[in-house]
Amino acid sequence: MMKGMEEVLRLNQQNWPECAKTSYPALLRLTQVNNIFVQIIKDCVESYGIQSADFNLLTCLRRNPAPYVVSPTELYQTMLFSSGGLTKVLNRLLKMELIERLDNPDDKRSKLVKLSAKGKVLVEEIMPVLHKQESVMLAALDTDELNQMDQLMQKIIKTMNRGEESYPKNIRFT
Repeated sequence: MMKGMEEVLRLNQQNWPECAKTSYPALLRLTQVNNIFVQIIKDCVESYGIQSADFNLLTCLRRNPAPYVVSPTELYQTMLFSSGGLTKVLNRLLKMELIERLDNPDDKRSKLVKLSAKGKVLVEEIMPVLHKQESVMLAALDTDELNQMDQLMQKIIKTMNRGEESYPKNIRFT
């Protein structure tokens, strides 16, 4: 797959040099790495009979303190779902008994979301498998390189997360 990216960069340089001068090969490679990782996650979680969005929700619940209860609003904000998308995932996980819905004592109009015992077992079974895949994916880097990559990614994220915007306000998409 790396050969494919190098071919894209070579063709860009050869046939569209004005674009190649202002592009950032590192971002193209980062996108490729992200796409590979997203596919690894998708393949892994689907082998357990759930979708990536399901796994994302289960991990959001699991990273909270026991008893792993969160409001739908908190899930919605954490997961960047549309409310309709979140409802579909909640209904699917409820049907599979991976979550429970509880009355919200603070808001009678909504129900809290709780990771069920079955959901906890599943997410804790999947996570080590994913971590093993991450290790394989990152095996080419030593500890210092991994730390450096992490610091660089943090720097980019800090630059991009300004206020409520997820990108600098001076970017125009027209």
